[in-house]
Amino acid sequence: MIQGRSIVLLLAMATPASAETMSFESAASTLGASCGQDIDANCLGVNLDPVRLKECLARNQDVVSPQCKADYAKAFDAIQKRVAARAAVSKMCERDKQKLCGDAQNAAGPVVECLVKTRGVSAKCSQAIREAGYR
Repeated sequence: MIQGRSIVLLLAMATPASAETMSFESAASTLGASCGQDIDANCLGVNLDPVRLKECLARNQDVVSPQCKADYAKAFDAIQKRVAARAAVSKMCERDKQKLCGDAQNAAGPVVECLVKTRGVSAKCSQAIREAGYR
């Protein structure tokens, strides 16, 4: 059986949208609890990445448990929203980055770290940071 930990690793590799995004860990936990047996039974050998796993579950929906059917669409939608939210941080925080974090390297990690720690970040940027799960 695929354990929740394996699915968390799968979703973490997908890494980095709008309000009320679900964490990668919560989505993985939902998938593991609701779909673990269905994945083992119907998707054995499928590369563990979100796109292929979603395609496999959709392809086998006639034999997938009702609970998995109900939860996998929500979990994958939440993953896509979180990925989009993380991508949006750069755009939504551009002014704040230049104004408050000019010393941070151009790499995303140090800039996000700076924006999370710095006071005076705009409301728009703060919201994007929260939705992306950095706070």
